[in-house]
Amino acid sequence: MTGNAAVTLPLDVVESVTVIVNPYDPEYGRLTGGVASVETTTGNFDAFRFTMQNLAPRVRRRDGDFMGLEASTPRMTLTGPLIKNRVAITQSVEYRFVRTPVSSLPPTRRDTKIESFNSFTQVDINLTQRQTMSVSLALFPQKYNYLGLNAFTPQESTPDLHQRGYMVSLQHHFALSADSMVTSEFSYKRFDADVTPNSAAPYVLSMETAEGGFFDRQQRNSNRFEARETWQREVHEFMGSHEFKAGAEFSRNTYSGTVEMLPVSILGTADLPIENISFGPAVRFGVHDNEVAWFAGDKWSPFQRLTLDLGLRFDQDNLARRLNTVPRFGFALSLTKDAKTVPKGGVGLFYDRIPLNVAAFPLLPDRIVTVLDGADAVSQATLYANRFYGPLLDPRSLGWNLELDRRISSGLIVRAAYLERNTVHSFVLDPSAADGGNGLLSRASTGHSFYREFQVTGQYRFRQDNVNASYVRSKTFGDLSDFNQFFGNDPAVVIQPDVRVRQPFDAPNRVLFWGVLQAPFRLTVSPVLDVHTGFPYSVINEYRQFIGTPDSQRFPRFASLDLQITRPLTLHLGHRKLHTRVMPRMQSALRR
Repeated sequence: MTGNAAVTLPLDVVESVTVIVNPYDPEYGRLTGGVASVETTTGNFDAFRFTMQNLAPRVRRRDGDFMGLEASTPRMTLTGPLIKNRVAITQSVEYRFVRTPVSSLPPTRRDTKIESFNSFTQVDINLTQRQTMSVSLALFPQKYNYLGLNAFTPQESTPDLHQRGYMVSLQHHFALSADSMVTSEFSYKRFDADVTPNSAAPYVLSMETAEGGFFDRQQRNSNRFEARETWQREVHEFMGSHEFKAGAEFSRNTYSGTVEMLPVSILGTADLPIENISFGPAVRFGVHDNEVAWFAGDKWSPFQRLTLDLGLRFDQDNLARRLNTVPRFGFALSLTKDAKTVPKGGVGLFYDRIPLNVAAFPLLPDRIVTVLDGADAVSQATLYANRFYGPLLDPRSLGWNLELDRRISSGLIVRAAYLERNTVHSFVLDPSAADGGNGLLSRASTGHSFYREFQVTGQYRFRQDNVNASYVRSKTFGDLSDFNQFFGNDPAVVIQPDVRVRQPFDAPNRVLFWGVLQAPFRLTVSPVLDVHTGFPYSVINEYRQFIGTPDSQRFPRFASLDLQITRPLTLHLGHRKLHTRVMPRMQSALRR
């Protein structure tokens, strides 16, 4: 319930993924940015089919020697009928073991490690000619060792993140008529996470590196039940064609767990302690929230070349206790009869949900910041109590975009687009000290950010080849003290006063090239080239305070090339044929 994604699926069961930057359909709610819509495959009702992928592991090579495995990502999928034409089952499993090195660390202590197992089971049922139903179960445990490993934080000073979860869902479609349908959806998700250190030694931050065991220990449990009812109908008799949609949603969320934070020492330039940060006792917390929403929309085509998306949504939850009204509008216009030139765009409001870890903030341990003088004596000690400043508000975003799509030839499509999004009421932290050694670490819904982007994209298809290229010019500003930066899976220790600056992911210029090319000898070449401006960084002093404007410096320009070459092979196993692909891969990165 931190607001981060918590469900993973095996790749083979994903039929399509659609990323919608500004989803003007009122069905999409509880977001302030884009949304990714994932459709899973339907089971095969005719015959069984079994596939295996990525069976060959990659070995780990460090300083010229082979040292165990670097990656192994096999996956297998079985689909077929339990009752022909009536009931079909799909079972897919995927195992992932991936080590990622940090080149500046010692060869045997430079790898992060992710190990996960994803299982997806789905049963599709044709109940009648007008009714279908799908029931699915997803399991997604994951272990992430040495989270946050980098050149300045060795393995023993990083935490491990262990996650466990499952999701059960049911979807029922009932065709009321040839042009009308009702969809009922129910789901239950459980997601648990533990953050544990890799050393029991005290956590120490020196000028360049961290030492000892990570200071934060967490154990979190979350549950979510969601129900949705949606009605759709097509009408072609009133001022053009209409696709009406209306629905209602209800969800119940719970979040509980324990948090313990151990003392942290900060060393100065003389390698002596200059500041200690201690915390209150370990705490157990628990919060919950109910959300309701209802929406209505109309995809209206008053004439053949013009389509208008009109929508209205209402959201309400127990934490903010406000009814949010969410209007949206989108359009697409074909300027020519052949539909080769299409301008489109829209504008809308978007309200996000309040993560339950934000609501649990006052229940978390307070902190005491003690400043030491040169003789290791206390010169100042301040207790920072966790408090809300002002009411809890749902983050709100106003987004709009314009784009022009032009099909220049049968194989070449060019797109120019502009996007802008302004977000308010996001959650930030701000420490403030008062006389007498008391202070507040306040959580407020006062954050504000914006993102602007101009993009030119081209796609060229010829024969079986596909080449894509894009250039993006963007700018983003926002609050520095984002809540999850200090109370997420890998929290930072020192909290500085909030300031609005360019965001850590700001990269004004980015060029991306990717494609799928057919080469001689039945080879398929898939290159990906990424070149972008270096990300921002800040300069700090020995107290971890910013020198000058935060994020005012930039890393050098970054360029990376990923090249994958595959070739199909057929292995004869008796009377059966096994179809497989050989896939060598090359990666390189350059900063300059």
